[in-house]
Amino acid sequence: MLCSMLSKAMLNRWRNNMKRRNAQTVGEAIREFFSENPAFYNKILEASAIDAWKNKLSPGLANYTQSIYVRDHVLYVSLSSSVLRNELMLNREHLIRSLNAAIGEPFLRNIILR
Repeated sequence: MLCSMLSKAMLNRWRNNMKRRNAQTVGEAIREFFSENPAFYNKILEASAIDAWKNKLSPGLANYTQSIYVRDHVLYVSLSSSVLRNELMLNREHLIRSLNAAIGEPFLRNIILR
């Protein structure tokens, strides 16, 4: 009996200690983490830009993409088709706007097509 009373007292003390006084939602915690660590947030936006490129272009056109990466808010894309590269260069501004819309914020400043 004494053992069970001690266990209940310890459990109640543990519960009181574990109660959060400053509770926040998961979304708030993630926003706070990214505001304190902008490098992580930029990496997520870079990955989103690459994913948006793959999803915005049709699968047939995406097959011509040889390599793709982001550095300093610039998307670098190597294409195997010079005709496709010229066509995309003519529509570069529209492509930047649509990729930024897919990302959810104006992250990309330029696209370099090689």
